[in-house]
Amino acid sequence: MRLVEDLPYETRSEEHFWIPMSDGVRLAGRLWRPCSSDDSPVPAVLEYIPYRRRDLTAVRDSMHHPYIAGHGYACVRVDLRGTGDSEGVLTDEYLEREQRDAEEVLAWLAEQPWCDGSTAMMGLSWGGFSALQVAAHRPPSLRTIVISSFTDDRYADDFHYMGGCLLSDNLAEAGTTFAYSTCPPDPEVVGPVWRDMWRERLEANRPWVLKWLHHQRRDSYWKHASVCEDYSRIRCPVLASSGWADGYSNAVLRLMKNLDSPVKALVGPWSHRYPHMGYPGPAIGYLQEVVRWLDRWTKGEDNGAEKETGLWTWMQESVPPSTAYEDRPGRWVHEPGWPSERVDDYSLPLSENRLLRPGERGTTDPLTLRSPLSVGQFAGKWASYSAPPDLPYDQREEDGGSLVFDSDPLPERVEVLGPTRVVLDLTVSEPVAMVAARLCDVAPDGSATRVTYGLLNLTHRDGHEAPRTLVPGESYRVELTMNSVAQAFPAGHRVRLSLSTSYWPLAWPPPRPTLLTVRPGTSALVLPVRPVPEEEDSYPELFDAPEATPPIPTTRQRQGEHDWSVHRNLVDNHFSLEILKDGGVLRFEDIGLDVTRRAHEIYDAVGDDFTSVRGRSTWTMRFARGDWDARTETHTVLECTEDEFRVHATLDAYESEERIFSREWTERVPRDHV
Repeated sequence: MRLVEDLPYETRSEEHFWIPMSDGVRLAGRLWRPCSSDDSPVPAVLEYIPYRRRDLTAVRDSMHHPYIAGHGYACVRVDLRGTGDSEGVLTDEYLEREQRDAEEVLAWLAEQPWCDGSTAMMGLSWGGFSALQVAAHRPPSLRTIVISSFTDDRYADDFHYMGGCLLSDNLAEAGTTFAYSTCPPDPEVVGPVWRDMWRERLEANRPWVLKWLHHQRRDSYWKHASVCEDYSRIRCPVLASSGWADGYSNAVLRLMKNLDSPVKALVGPWSHRYPHMGYPGPAIGYLQEVVRWLDRWTKGEDNGAEKETGLWTWMQESVPPSTAYEDRPGRWVHEPGWPSERVDDYSLPLSENRLLRPGERGTTDPLTLRSPLSVGQFAGKWASYSAPPDLPYDQREEDGGSLVFDSDPLPERVEVLGPTRVVLDLTVSEPVAMVAARLCDVAPDGSATRVTYGLLNLTHRDGHEAPRTLVPGESYRVELTMNSVAQAFPAGHRVRLSLSTSYWPLAWPPPRPTLLTVRPGTSALVLPVRPVPEEEDSYPELFDAPEATPPIPTTRQRQGEHDWSVHRNLVDNHFSLEILKDGGVLRFEDIGLDVTRRAHEIYDAVGDDFTSVRGRSTWTMRFARGDWDARTETHTVLECTEDEFRVHATLDAYESEERIFSREWTERVPRDHV
């Protein structure tokens, strides 16, 4: 990445200011803007997230907000109420109050003397969600949004549930939000009231996983703030991006399909990061794209950005299986609209251990499977959070417990773009069951790289709002959709479909092991095939090299540690996946603050006992400066029986080494067709 300081506009920053809300709560903000905006007002760009602008996102913020400000914008970072230094409490995600606050912030910004009355929103993850949700309210000043790694569907395409299956990231991210929402404000900013503000947060919070477990089907809780309920509410232009290694790769295509407003979509090989920091690479000059987009839609510049809409995506080349990649080889391709007229469904019927060519005959005898609970240990995370090794490993280790269907070696190159589907005629032995499907690229040496995957809770076969138990032995025809992807399969490689009846610990297993019977003669894999062009349609110089402003100075006081380990005890058949994400101790030199951030996750089980599965998430957050030393420790455990989920959680807060708050929760939540 090229770090630049010589920008078109000289800028100034304001480290802290308050934005008053209508109910009396004040939100804490930070501002970067051109010095010339004193006399020549500029549009304002808001990033609105709960991740602490003064420390936890300060390095990232310092690399893109001053850059955008240096191109003629007032960039504002605001902490959600109850986070960072903002007043109030935060007890859940995407609440109506959160959206009203954002509208009030935008109105306040539009009235400032350095703002010309036009605003935009940008954000990654929660910030992308927020911008999309606020855009649906159509604030009068909002001209456009720039969003990365987001979803339009909070139930079906977020870290909570997938295909009606409970994801383990529901616990992992609940641990993250539980830790972040109970951190103290900085007394250097808010003064001596910091203890009262912290106490208010500690008293108000409870484990977020409890709320999410009480909504195991698509109900009004999830429909709220899911813009897929009514796409017509969004009328502003959208610059949307994500990555194929991210869990949020699908919503970009849905926005292209469903929005009437201009949409420019960028999908690279990246994990859960902004594209100018994209990993795996190649990263792109995303901030240049953002400035160009903002220039067109907030300043009205005639720069042709409106002609560059459509989907620009990285067609990934085949790679050996690995849990981490520095770069993914490939090329940029373009589709002017979505669905693309150039992408056709290509149906490969199933046979015993084979994917047939259209019209080819194969065996039709039923195939049966009951997967061991260990299938899924090498699945990686639901989304790669740039914390390697969190990508899936060689899938041969998973295929031993799966039904496997291989194509013949491909006579020529095949490229797929979009969502892959699996149509299955099946029966099951239990009233609650699931199917996990994996699409793999099998090299001539037999190594299998997972290309994409999907899950389906079979009680949700007709939709997520009213699941229905299965009748053992009864025939069902179901369709499972895998995550969208752009991937090339070279000549000589095989396409593989693998099916399993569990996928732990990526997804919580059903209450009991299931015997699955598939009738291959009427089942098929449906690939979204994009014809390989006769002439190369790549755009090798489509994007500039990534740029940003220099990050703020930090010093590593203690090195962190990242570890990902699979363990198996052959005496008692106990197995586990253990993930350590320890950021060490980082000093923010400009404010003299030492920050400790450490997360530890363990997912384990015993043999094929589906009620033995357990997930644990433990977080430590610590903030220290001089005599001030504040720390929180949160611990969340999720277990189950055949009939219920069981949550045990603790929250402890310390000032120096004195524990000043402690609370414990033990609750049970009935399983609802999960």
